[in-house]
Amino acid sequence: MQGHEHYVRQILAKLSAEPGGVPLVHRDTPTTARRLADSVISAAARMREHGVGPGSAVAVLTNPNTPETLILRYAANLVGATAVHIRGVNAVDPSDELSAEAQLGILMDVRPAMLAIDRDNIARALELCGSLPERPPVAVLGGGGALPSAIDLSAPGDIDLTTAEQGTIAVVTYTSGSTGKPKGVSWPYAVKNEMVATSAVRGDRARCLVTAPLTHSSGATADDTIVAGGVVVLHPGFDTAEVLRAVPRHGITRLVLGAPQVNALAEHPDAANTDLTSLRELFYTGSPAAPERLAHAVKALGPVLFQVYGTSETGLISLLTPQDHLDPELRATVGRPPEAVRVSIRSVADGRELPVGEAGEVCVIGRWQMAGYWNEPALTARAVRDGWVHTGDIGHLDEAGWLHLHGRIADVIKVKGIKVHPSAVERVLLEHPGVEAAAVFGVEDEQRVERICAAVVPRDGVTLDRAVLERHITAALSANHVPAEIELRETLPLVGPGKPDRMRLRTEAVARAAQAEGTAS
Repeated sequence: MQGHEHYVRQILAKLSAEPGGVPLVHRDTPTTARRLADSVISAAARMREHGVGPGSAVAVLTNPNTPETLILRYAANLVGATAVHIRGVNAVDPSDELSAEAQLGILMDVRPAMLAIDRDNIARALELCGSLPERPPVAVLGGGGALPSAIDLSAPGDIDLTTAEQGTIAVVTYTSGSTGKPKGVSWPYAVKNEMVATSAVRGDRARCLVTAPLTHSSGATADDTIVAGGVVVLHPGFDTAEVLRAVPRHGITRLVLGAPQVNALAEHPDAANTDLTSLRELFYTGSPAAPERLAHAVKALGPVLFQVYGTSETGLISLLTPQDHLDPELRATVGRPPEAVRVSIRSVADGRELPVGEAGEVCVIGRWQMAGYWNEPALTARAVRDGWVHTGDIGHLDEAGWLHLHGRIADVIKVKGIKVHPSAVERVLLEHPGVEAAAVFGVEDEQRVERICAAVVPRDGVTLDRAVLERHITAALSANHVPAEIELRETLPLVGPGKPDRMRLRTEAVARAAQAEGTAS
C-alpha cells in the first residue's frame, strides 16, 4: 500500500483536470472543482505557515455535511497532519453533536496543533479553548468574524503539491461503539491512499447522495466519488421525502443508507410514483435486516440493493449483491467476504478457530483496516491480535461461505439457562407488519437475574398490542424469547447505521424500574 500517491494529491489532480466540473452540491448550491481545489490549497498553505505538518494533529469542528468538513480534512492531510473530527460520534445522524464536555475530553486526548473550524462554530471554539490548559491556535474557514485573533484559512495561499507530505495516521474518527466511551479509530495514510487509488481507476462518475456524517464512513464515500469524477450531493441528514425528491432531481445513481432507512424509502407512499430509474446502487449497512422486508424493498426499489457488513475498525467484511437479494435464504445472511478479506470464526473462550457451521466471534484481516485506537494501546491490543481484528460480533460461516450474524458478544442474554441473541428476537419483531423498528436488550434485576426487554417503534397509524407481539415471538422462536417488558416508543436511539443504542435503552429501562419500585414503596 505504501506505493500509492498521497490521496489528497490524487483528488486535487482530478479536480484540476476538470476545473469547470461540479464535484459537490450542498443545499442545491454547486461547488466547482476549481473552487474546491483552491480552498483546500489555501487552507493547507495557511496551516503549514503556522507549523502544522507530519506528527501534529488538527482538530476539525464543522457543521454536519458541508464542504468545509472535506476542505479542512483535505488541507490538514495535504501537509501531512492527522485530521481529528470532534463534532460527534454518531455515524448515522449528522445533527447529533457531542457536548462541549465530551469534545473537550477528545481535545485533551489529542492535544492538537490547531483547532480548525467553520464560522458557525466560533462560539463553541471559544468555550472549548477557555477550558484547555494549553490553548491551540484557532483557524477559521471563512474568516474569524467575532474571533479576530483567529487564523483565516480562506486567505489566498499556495503550496507546492510536489512536496505534499504525509505522516502515519491520516484521520481519526471517534465512535461510541457499544461501550459508551468514545474511541478514536485511526486510519493510516497508506489505507486512504490505496482506497482512493482504487476508486480513481474505476472512474465510474457516480452521482452519490450523502445523508450520513462526512466525519465517519461517508467521508471515504465522498473521496471515492470525487476522485472517480462523480458528484457528491450533501444532505444535512436523512429525510425520506427529501431523499425521494433528490434522486430524480440530481440524477442520483448511488445511495448509502442504514437498513431502517431502506425500509422507510421502500414503504413511503411516494416511492411508487417517484422516478428512481437513475438509481443503480443502494448500499445499506447495519443490522438486523428482516428478510421479508428486504424482499419488499427489492420489489419497490428494484435490483439495486447491496448489503455491506463491516465495522469502523475493519472496513468492509462481507457483501450481499443485488443478485443475492433475490434468494430468500441468502437474504438472511450478510453475504460473503471478498477475496481480499479473510474471516475466521473463533471461540470466545479460547480463541481457537471453529469449524464450519459453528458460531463464534467474527475475526477479520481486512484489506483496509484501522491502525488502532488513538492513544489506547491496551484497547488496541485487545481488539487486534496477530493481525486479526476481533469484532465482538457472533456469527458463523456455512459450507458455501455465506456469513450469518447472531448478535454481539456483550449483548447475549442468558434466560433460564439458554442464550438469547437480541438480533434474533429483533428480526422476528421486524417481520411483524405493524413494527417499524425494534431493539432488544438484557437488564439485570436486583437478584442479578437477566430479563429480556424490547423497545418497539410502531409503523405510522398502527396501534400495537403487546400480547400480539408476544404470541408472534413465541410462534417464531419460543416462550423463553418473549421480552418481560415491551416499551412502545416513537424512535430508537442509534449508535451506527441501523444499530440501536442498547446501552442507552438499558439505562432508561433500569431508571424506569427504579422509579416504579420507588413509587410502589
